[in-house]
Amino acid sequence: MDASLPSPQQQQLDRAAASLLDPLGRQLAAAVEWWSLPGLPLQWPVAVLGQGRPLLLLHGFDSSFLEFRRLAPLLACDHQLVIPDLFGFGFCPRPTATAYGPEAVLGHLEAVLGVLESRWPGPVAVVGASMGGSVAVELARRCSDRIDRLLLLAPAGLTGRARPLPPPLAGLGARFLGLPGIRGGLCRSAFADPDRDVGPAELEIASLHLACPNWAGALAAFASSGGFAGCGAPLPPQPLQVLWGANDRILRPAQKRAALALLGERVRELEHCGHLPHIDRPAEVARTWRTLPERAPHG
Repeated sequence: MDASLPSPQQQQLDRAAASLLDPLGRQLAAAVEWWSLPGLPLQWPVAVLGQGRPLLLLHGFDSSFLEFRRLAPLLACDHQLVIPDLFGFGFCPRPTATAYGPEAVLGHLEAVLGVLESRWPGPVAVVGASMGGSVAVELARRCSDRIDRLLLLAPAGLTGRARPLPPPLAGLGARFLGLPGIRGGLCRSAFADPDRDVGPAELEIASLHLACPNWAGALAAFASSGGFAGCGAPLPPQPLQVLWGANDRILRPAQKRAALALLGERVRELEHCGHLPHIDRPAEVARTWRTLPERAPHG
């Protein structure tokens, strides 16, 4: 393909910025920039909006930057929000014959941090949702001097062990997740009150990135890697707060108990909230973020 022409993902997001049913989704899609990253070919989607100190937002498994559509307007008044799609997810390019797994995700984010350092010198704060919570913890340990505090939203993968799936089974799983009925059911299960809150706009955003080239192949390869698991210990040294929905139906009770044992008093449970605090309770997430202390110098 001619490098001067927009990629299928770029065209898709251009259409989304004009036609998504959710107006907040349209606004966030319109904020996407396509970055060249050191050490990586192609261009990578990063939503950038707001003014102030940089804040990195990391989405969950098989999702995209669009899951922050309700939180972003509440934080953009005093933060420069930087919302990348994780490597292999969202609207990222997905070349074939490429490794998809935790190392690739973290390497991509280290490249994003490199660009951030050149544009906005100084420490970066991070909000990570679901699998993005484990990604945030791993990134904070790797880049301790660059990250000053963390807010985790229903973090997944902090405990347990990686369970790589055999490639044939991983491929079947990816195709299963692409079925419209399954996709709709997963979307509904993420909300505290799906009968009230899940309609065509939410279902559209939950499925939009499935049309990206090699979506199923990259997702299957990530599942074959084992993904993020057991990432919590030892916890990083930065100030860390966790919000968990009382109505979370995605993370099983055993997973939640193990995470609570690891995190202790850092966890606060939100009523009337499912697996997506930034969707169900965005104002409370924003308030919590603003009360989180910054890391002490040399902390």
